Amino acid sequence: MATPQEKLASALEALKQLQDKGVVAIRSADLSRAHRERLLKNGFIQEVMKGWYIPARPDESAGESTAWFSAFWPFCASYLNERFGTGWCLSPEQSLSLHAGNLTVPPQLGVRSPKGGNKPTKLPFGTSLFDMRASLPDKADIVVQDGLNLYSLPAALTQVSPVYFQHHAVDARIALSRVQDASVVLERLLEGGHTTIAGRLAGAFRNIGRDRIASDILSAMRSAGYDTRELDPFYTKLALQLPKRDASPYAGRIRLMWSEMRKDIIGHFPEAPGKPNDIDAYLKRVSDTYVADAYHSLSIEGYQVSPALIERVRSGEWNPDAQEQDREHRDALAARGYWLAYNQVLQSLNRVLKGENPGVVADEDHGSWYREMFAPSVTAGLLRPADLAGYRNGPVFIRRSKHVPPPPEAVRDAMLVLFELLAEEENAAVRVVLGHFIFVYIHPYTDGNGRMGRFLMNVLLGSSGYPWTVVPIEARAAYMDALERASVAQDISAFAKLIGGLVQKAMDGKPAQLLE
Repeated sequence: MATPQEKLASALEALKQLQDKGVVAIRSADLSRAHRERLLKNGFIQEVMKGWYIPARPDESAGESTAWFSAFWPFCASYLNERFGTGWCLSPEQSLSLHAGNLTVPPQLGVRSPKGGNKPTKLPFGTSLFDMRASLPDKADIVVQDGLNLYSLPAALTQVSPVYFQHHAVDARIALSRVQDASVVLERLLEGGHTTIAGRLAGAFRNIGRDRIASDILSAMRSAGYDTRELDPFYTKLALQLPKRDASPYAGRIRLMWSEMRKDIIGHFPEAPGKPNDIDAYLKRVSDTYVADAYHSLSIEGYQVSPALIERVRSGEWNPDAQEQDREHRDALAARGYWLAYNQVLQSLNRVLKGENPGVVADEDHGSWYREMFAPSVTAGLLRPADLAGYRNGPVFIRRSKHVPPPPEAVRDAMLVLFELLAEEENAAVRVVLGHFIFVYIHPYTDGNGRMGRFLMNVLLGSSGYPWTVVPIEARAAYMDALERASVAQDISAFAKLIGGLVQKAMDGKPAQLLE
């Protein structure tokens, strides 16, 4: 007779077979009742709704949202295909946001289908799906992206409501910037005689600096006998010129976020002291901050480290070969990597204190910070040397966050734009706040992004003479909430206020408390 362990192993093998096929939305019929109950009891699957499950991790705490938010889009695609076959499409508004690279999990996902029930379907963690009974666009106006049926970009632009341009300005501008020629939308506008929509799109294109497209729309409509009046649907004018051929929507998104968020940062930050005259003294103060910084930064990431462990690692008394039986093995590896990376960051800091452009220095050096941070894991055999070769090559999800970072193929373009903006930015506060925020927004690495973001923040602080600033573990909840608000709601003010307040305390000689 099979033991409980053997029965669970059999259930896990059945789950693995489903996952090997790319199945995320698991129906009751996909697993035997015995397998399903064992997997559910042991935390390897979670129930989404009656008869539907998703894979999960048994070490996640009760009420943990990560599994759901990371599975949201593929689950919805599978569920909708099962329910409606091919006869469904996301709303024009949601389609346009996805075309613009916005993968944030929405509170309610709007779906159109001739078989829709005109009622919401409740999903976990305050999310829902609303299937509206409505006709679908022509087949030529539907595209499939990652399993989701979307309005094509031109069709979505001509179908979204006017308020979309006001409430989702970043998404709308990114979507507009992806149109290279007026002919993309003109066919739909002319066939339907859509004078109001044509005027709105002409105003929207002119708002982002695409004057030729705007003029071509107006000219074509008027030549066809339609009285078309241009109207800008946005609340504000765009303060920058978006490149006409950014490699991905994520590059344009970062440019727009940077431009839009600047105004909400400067007032929350103390005035920059200016570069210190005594570089050695500044670096000495940074070195003296190491233990407190390592303790708090690693604790924010969930590592259980003590000041004693940090000192042991720094002094060289920690022996990785003797740690295999040590319960602190994982934490000691992290602490050792932090020490190595910290010293590498000090070299970058020395460069910016001597007058080099901080954006250029960070661009050139951040890869070495990352490699040093995880070098002990390579030594211990937990990572391959190739794992430290560069940015991630797979998707990544942030615990408890509705924000889904850019796909791996967009990371390099996004990072190039980040460092370009850092190199060009003249305001110290904007560099510090947006440098940190956008780095973790992109999440370029599989692990260590929070630590890397705080290293980047401090190099940028040093470039303007601000002191090295520790984000204390006591501020973790506020810190993570502020990052989430910036990522999901595009509101940077709480994060700017938090970082600005911590910098001011450091300037006043009130460093983070080192907890025992």
